[in-house]
Amino acid sequence: MTLEQTSATTGLPAPGQPGAPTAARWSLVQRWWPPTLAIAAALGLWWLGTAVLAPAQSLLRETTPVQVVKALADLYNRGVLLPDTGVSLWRLLIGLLVGAVIGIPAGLLIGTNDVADRATRPVVQFLRMISPLSWAPISVALFGIGNEPVIFLIAAASVWPILINTAAGVHAVDPGYLQVARSFGASRIEQLTVIVLPAIRGHLQTGLRVALGIAWVVLVPAEMLGVRSGLGYQILNARDQLAYGQVVAVIVVIGVIGYVLDLAARRALRGSRAG
Repeated sequence: MTLEQTSATTGLPAPGQPGAPTAARWSLVQRWWPPTLAIAAALGLWWLGTAVLAPAQSLLRETTPVQVVKALADLYNRGVLLPDTGVSLWRLLIGLLVGAVIGIPAGLLIGTNDVADRATRPVVQFLRMISPLSWAPISVALFGIGNEPVIFLIAAASVWPILINTAAGVHAVDPGYLQVARSFGASRIEQLTVIVLPAIRGHLQTGLRVALGIAWVVLVPAEMLGVRSGLGYQILNARDQLAYGQVVAVIVVIGVIGYVLDLAARRALRGSRAG
């Protein structure tokens, strides 16, 4: 079937025909206008609530979109926005690595050993239901003030989705594959590396994506535990100076970075599944 025949069948212009660019542009418009309209509506409501409806002496007047943009520029020009963002991302990465180093082996053990699964299930279900921030006083008592308690809380937040998804992936592996591997004399290590790990890649990546989102949410309040850097610290610092425009500016940065991180994780997961 030629491109012209395909075009006649579907009613769409073929790639080489004059109407194709117009159709492509229209498809792009259809894809992007809903989120663009939603963002514009959110900005409009923000401006209306802070610049129009708020009383003249209200602190909300300091948090209008225009004031927040000025606050962002001020934070950038003072040389604090990018360094603090970098510190927060570094803590996030280290905490996720610690959570993965603990969660993946534990998930493999629980998934491959029925005794370990039954023995640890009550403990795992109990611990994962505790808010990671509940451990904040204990983390400060153990590690003092600094990066360590922040990283501890991020690891405590991220370990459970990684562990549970890893174990679920192992449970989903077809036992027939393992039986065939054993019949060929494969060792447990070979079964793990050749069959189990490739099979659980999707579950593991899903666990890492969920852990990333939870860890990012936990990071900001964790950085309010006395550290002198990071986006969470900048919120407290701006609040102490009654610079509420800067408070909202940092909140906007946190939201944008979180969105970008989740978008990157979703695209990586989609690309991995397609591959």
